[in-house]
Amino acid sequence: MKNILRSLNHRNYRLFFSGQLVSLIGTWMQQVAMSWLVYHLTSSAFMLGLITFFSQIPIFLLSPFAGVFTDRWNKHKALIITQTFSMIQAFIIAILTLTGIVQVWHIIVLSLMIGFINAFDMPIRQAFVIEMIEDRKDLGNAIALNSSMVNGARLFGPAIAGILVSAVGEGMCFLINGISFIAVIVALFFMRIKKVQIKIEIKNIFLDLKEGFKYSFGFAAIRDVLILIAVISLIGMPYTVLMPIFAKDILKGGSDVLGFLMASTGVGALIGGIFLANKKSVTGLGKIMAMSTAIFGITLVIFSLSKILWFSIIILLFVGFGMITLIASTNTFLQTITDDEMRGRVMGYFTMAFIGISPFGSLISGGVADAIGAPYTLMISGIIVVICSIIFYIRLPFLRKLVRPVYIKKGIIS
Repeated sequence: MKNILRSLNHRNYRLFFSGQLVSLIGTWMQQVAMSWLVYHLTSSAFMLGLITFFSQIPIFLLSPFAGVFTDRWNKHKALIITQTFSMIQAFIIAILTLTGIVQVWHIIVLSLMIGFINAFDMPIRQAFVIEMIEDRKDLGNAIALNSSMVNGARLFGPAIAGILVSAVGEGMCFLINGISFIAVIVALFFMRIKKVQIKIEIKNIFLDLKEGFKYSFGFAAIRDVLILIAVISLIGMPYTVLMPIFAKDILKGGSDVLGFLMASTGVGALIGGIFLANKKSVTGLGKIMAMSTAIFGITLVIFSLSKILWFSIIILLFVGFGMITLIASTNTFLQTITDDEMRGRVMGYFTMAFIGISPFGSLISGGVADAIGAPYTLMISGIIVVICSIIFYIRLPFLRKLVRPVYIKKGIIS
């Protein structure tokens, strides 16, 4: 445990971790309540995909530009601003829902709002981790712990949301989410961040953007990882959009069943995060990426065939494990080999690949599910994910040769 939790020895990261843990429980509560509210209002798989599309399309369009600004801005102050706006968004949807006047167009507008906020918040938050960790050797552990935190929150958030939605409705989940942001904002104010020298020379934003693109996609190791994440986000990650359909129509349950399904994914993801946090070196991440992609795809196929609640819950443990080990290992790998002055831009492209591509997948999944059903849609997705894992595994020997000199230069291997 001492090895797993070693990043918490850093005061700033400890504050960030505790504040984010509270906030993310609220965020997961809102996500589950939002999907249930949309499906309750519309009974449409396509509308579930459409709402997710609107919440994530700004990330696709703006994340590369946000990455440029991340390299220029004071990340600490910028994060306080983005978290404050996220809190405001949660309170607005809470008021609309609790007063009983919420409509689908309200949800679309507010989904666009949170998407715009997250387009800046995510690259800033990813790049800010390294400023909270004094010892670079703990960076991989901090990123893995961060993933564990996200999915520890996923364990409790959906389960709480399922109970609250059944008891008092979706509005209370949105209200609690708004209040939960206070924890992370207070934690950020209490941090003591060393002043980081900001580049004096400010180029044209498009030149900076072009420079970041050439850096990210000119190096095959970074490019292949970004492409892998982009394809998985397009094909595999939108499975969460279909969860209300499986909970209600396939497994014949209510919002509480949806909460249990999402919580099961969170447990598996938490285990995956702990597995990576216990890893002492960043070497061997390539195999973990290929393995986790294969696990994710195979278990999606198995879940799509299940009509038994307890079996579905067990399978989702492995879905969550595969998903988070893939995300956290790619994040750790990219942050490890990226130069500091390019970190914001690379994480901007990572955010675009991981989150920004998802809305297109959500839209496609919702449309396909309306046409052929959610189980067949998820089965096809899982098969494509498995194929991606095989292709990436075949590419590994070539990528290792490219990464080895970088690891030697950074002192990771001798």
